[in-house]
Amino acid sequence: MTPAVAAAKTAKVQHQLLSYEHDPKAESYGLEAAELLGLPPEQVFKTLVALVDDQPVVAMVPVIYQLDLKFLAKAHGGKKAVMCPADKAQRLTGYVLGGISPLGQKKRLPLYLDSSAELQPEIYMSAGRRGLEIAMAPQDLLYLTSGKLAPLVRD
Repeated sequence: MTPAVAAAKTAKVQHQLLSYEHDPKAESYGLEAAELLGLPPEQVFKTLVALVDDQPVVAMVPVIYQLDLKFLAKAHGGKKAVMCPADKAQRLTGYVLGGISPLGQKKRLPLYLDSSAELQPEIYMSAGRRGLEIAMAPQDLLYLTSGKLAPLVRD
């Protein structure tokens, strides 16, 4: 059991686990998950770690979109956002790239969930390792992480 799954179970939040055989050659972990699990890609969210004015934050956007760093900076009340270096993101969260979950991180970071999530009954995200997804209502994710909804992608 990953820390992400433990966090959902401890909080007694309704969730579902889905697993698939991860291909180490896959270029996009999120698109791979959507494809292999037969999920609509707008419901599968990638968890990204960025730095807003040097402060680490988590941004979650659908796998078919790219995070707009200006939107993230604005959501966090900062001036500039850049992607966090991979090694630092892994150290901060306790997860490997492609398996970074918004739940059960080593250190809870401020979380921003793209506002498109509120249109979905449930969203899918990494459950803490490659090949394992967890599904839950977006409101439950925000409750568990003290996260905020914000527009994070351009249409």
